[in-house]
Amino acid sequence: MTGQRIRVLLADDEAMVRAGVKAILASDDTIDVIAEAADGAEAVDAVQRHRPDVAVLDIRMPRMDGLAAAAEIRRTTPETAVVILTTFSEDAYIAKALGDGASGFLLKSGDPRELIAGIKAVAAGAAYLSPKVAHRVITELGAGPGGRMTRTAEAQKQIEPLTPREQEVLALVAAGLSNAEIAGRLFLVEGTVKAYVSAVLTRLGVKNRVQAAIIAYEAGLVPSA
Repeated sequence: MTGQRIRVLLADDEAMVRAGVKAILASDDTIDVIAEAADGAEAVDAVQRHRPDVAVLDIRMPRMDGLAAAAEIRRTTPETAVVILTTFSEDAYIAKALGDGASGFLLKSGDPRELIAGIKAVAAGAAYLSPKVAHRVITELGAGPGGRMTRTAEAQKQIEPLTPREQEVLALVAAGLSNAEIAGRLFLVEGTVKAYVSAVLTRLGVKNRVQAAIIAYEAGLVPSA
C-alpha cells in the first residue's frame, strides 16, 4: 500500500454506479479514488498508468470483462490487488475470479461497509469475500467428486509439507488477517510473516491468499462456521 492512504481505481460501465461507489468510498478519509474506467480494457491501461493499490472491477463490461481484466492486471501489475464488485454471485463467476487471482469478491447488494472493509483488507495484503459469497464458497467445499471427506483428505495432504509455523500462518491467513495482524498475533516482524506467506503460497501451488484459505478450510485448519 502506498503510504497511509489507499489509492483505488474503479471500473464499471455504468457512470451512475461508479458515482455511487465513489461516494461510498469518499466517506472514508483513508481511501482515494484516483482513476475510473468504463470497461476492462480501460481499467488495465489505467492500472498500468496509475499503479493503484486496489482495482475494483465490475464483471460485465464491454470490450474486456472484469474477469479478463483481473487476470491481465494480476499478470502485468501484481502489486495492485483486485476486488470484484458485481451483482452476479454465480459459482462460476466466483471460481473464475478467484482462479484469476482476485483478492476480493463483493456483491453490489451488500452493505456499503463491506466494500470499505474489503478494500482495506486487500490493500493490507489480506483476502476478503462478502459474507454471502464466503458462505457459498464454504458450502461448495463439500461438493464435487468424492464429497467433503475426499476433499478434506486431499487438502490435508497438500498442507503436509508445511511446517507447523507455516500451517499456523496459513490458518491466520484463512481467518482474514493481514500480514501486520499476523505479525502481532505471532510476535513476529512483518517481513518474516511476508516470507512465510510467500512460502506457503508456493508450497501449496496457489496464486493468492483466497485460494490458500480455501485449502485451509478444507484441511480443517479453521472452522467453516
